[in-house]
Amino acid sequence: MEIKDCYACGKEEISKNEIGLNKKLLGRNIIKYFCIDCLASYLEITTDELLDKVKEFKSQGCKLFI
Repeated sequence: MEIKDCYACGKEEISKNEIGLNKKLLGRNIIKYFCIDCLASYLEITTDELLDKVKEFKSQGCKLFI
């Protein structure tokens, strides 16, 4: 798996869940990724809301989070 860095702040090696969230919320064909904090800021929601979404998507069996 290719190592991804945050497009906005430069955080190195963002997690698989962060990559999955980016793909789920911004589209599977994106090439620039945000860390969870920058994604929350970009979407104007809280980090906790995004973490809740990760749990929700995992419980639904979304393959981006397995």
